[in-house]
Amino acid sequence: MPDGMHLTRDGTPWVPLYLDAIAMETCIGCGRCFKVCDRGVLAMMGVDEDGELIEPDDDDAERMVMTVAAKGACIGCNACARVCGSGAMTHVTAAEAMAA
Repeated sequence: MPDGMHLTRDGTPWVPLYLDAIAMETCIGCGRCFKVCDRGVLAMMGVDEDGELIEPDDDDAERMVMTVAAKGACIGCNACARVCGSGAMTHVTAAEAMAA
């Protein structure tokens, strides 16, 4: 079996892909990814008029975006990517994650 490949319960090959980044310019802050991730990987943040991340409850927040709060907690299930309507997420293999 190639490195990083696993098998599902029925024996189907599966390669976990771990969340690496969320494009702030593309994310619409809908929160769907946050709702499907039960691992604490994601956090909603505000963006100010200068494009800087700020606390979500800050009055200067122009809009909201999702951020990667805990990369190491990701299990590579890709549930977040399946519900992301804006395609804002980048996922990597275990080998790529370890090399970074």
